[in-house]
Amino acid sequence: MSRRRPVRRTGRRRPVRRSRRQGEGVALLAAAVIGVTVVVAAVQWLLAHWWILVLAALIGAVGGGLWLQQKRQRAEWERVRAQALRLRIAQLDELDHRAFEFAVRDLMRRDGCQAEQLGGAGDNACDVRAVDPSGRVWAIQCKHRRDGERGAAVGVGVLQQVNGTARQIHGADIAVVLTNGRFTSKAIPWGKEHGIHLVDRRTLGEWAAGSRPLWDLLDRIPPPRRPTALS
Repeated sequence: MSRRRPVRRTGRRRPVRRSRRQGEGVALLAAAVIGVTVVVAAVQWLLAHWWILVLAALIGAVGGGLWLQQKRQRAEWERVRAQALRLRIAQLDELDHRAFEFAVRDLMRRDGCQAEQLGGAGDNACDVRAVDPSGRVWAIQCKHRRDGERGAAVGVGVLQQVNGTARQIHGADIAVVLTNGRFTSKAIPWGKEHGIHLVDRRTLGEWAAGSRPLWDLLDRIPPPRRPTALS
């Protein structure tokens, strides 16, 4: 007699429990219902008390108007202060390098320019960038000397850095190297040859004293980009 092979009994699959998922779904639905109920109740309350919305709008308008007025007053005070800015060369000597850059920025603003201080790591040889009232872009590299004219003279190397970045990176029409000290004998002809304007101690002192804007003290300034009241 041949032996029969044992028959494997397949176990029944247990039903997947969905109670946990169903519980999460019910919780989400309940939260949504509560949220909608709260929103509807809030809207109904606001509609019943509409005067609160009007009052809030009036308070916001008055507050915004006062803030805007104060902002304009501060801007006007800053403009008047900048126009009255007068600095002696001895005051500039006493500054550190960063404060010297901000002083140059403020002097450009005094003369009606939009100016910003950029000096620091990665400034690409431009400490102050400005746009004058005629639309010309200025890139100014500042070199402060604590000992003034007795300090180290600014050499050709600084001018070469400015020449490589002022127009190409900063879009300058006028590239300037400015110092409260002096320039080397080689830097002066190099600057003229490559169109780099040099502002030495004498020119800086005259400009800071408020006699004339910087573009009136320099030679070979390009013409205005946009027409002015005098053109």
